Parts: sequence; structure tokens; C-alpha cells
Amino acid sequence: MNRGIVFGLILYLTSSVIWGQVAGNMNCMSCRNRTIIGNGNEFLTAGTFSIRMGQYEEGIRLTELGLTRYQPSRRDRSVAQSNLCAAYAARGEPFVAIDYCTESIRLEEGNWRAYNNRAYSYYLLGKLSEATVDLDMAAQINSDARQVLQLRGMINERGLRPRVIMEDHQ
Repeated sequence: MNRGIVFGLILYLTSSVIWGQVAGNMNCMSCRNRTIIGNGNEFLTAGTFSIRMGQYEEGIRLTELGLTRYQPSRRDRSVAQSNLCAAYAARGEPFVAIDYCTESIRLEEGNWRAYNNRAYSYYLLGKLSEATVDLDMAAQINSDARQVLQLRGMINERGLRPRVIMEDHQ
């Protein structure tokens, strides 16, 4: 009797997990906030992990190895380029970052993270109008992304800073 209950409970839990995965795959809206970490490309995977841990030099090195040693898919190349963009922006090299983001967007126009990363790079350069254009594109693709909302707040805050105008008195 107890084995039957335990078996039934396991079957119920397993089927609900499987059903949830199938239902999640049917609706790609839930896929938008996932980070894809390469399929079988250990260099891209390790590069992503290093960048997330703030080890930008190592992340850049590993990601570039993953791009040159393997033939990643167009999607994985786009993600890797976006990761390189994020790493260079985090290192304070927005000019280099913008080139990587632009390449990522060229490979896959629907990559909202690349638009967001490029918007951040423009923000670092003080180019708020360009940053806003890219951020609007990222929001069109994934309006629920907290990174988009956070960067929009940063841009708005910088745009609202008070400016003092001095007059010459004679």
C-alpha cells in the first residue's frame, strides 16, 4: 500500500515536471530571459562563467578561444559576441564593446541583450540619445527584462541631473 502511494506520488511529480518543460518550450516568451551557455563548447561556457564572476580578461580569452577553435552556430556566435561586448563595457572600454555588440546584432537581430549591452556602452560614452534608441529596441524584443528597466533608470537619472549655468556680470 505504501509503495503504491510513493510510486503514485513520484509518477505525479515527474509528469508535472515533464509537462511544465514541454509547456515552457511551447511558449517561447519564457525563453527570452534565459542565458544560453553554448552547446558543447566548453570555452564559450567557461568564458560566460568567467565574465559573470567579474573575471573579464579570462572571460574574453576563453570566449575568443571558443569562437576560433570551434565552429559555433550563428546563434552561439551572436551570444558570444554579446558576452564580449558586456565584458569590454564592464572593463571600461565602450568603443571596443560597441563593435562586438554591433556584430552580435548583425548575426541575430532579435538579441535583446546585445542591444542592451550596446546601450550601456553608449551610456558610458555619454551618448544618451544613441543609448535610448538601442534600449528601445531591447524593450521591444523583451519588455520584461529587468536589465532594460535598470538601464533606462540610469539614463533618465543622468538626463535629469541639474546643470548650473554661470553668467558673466560686468
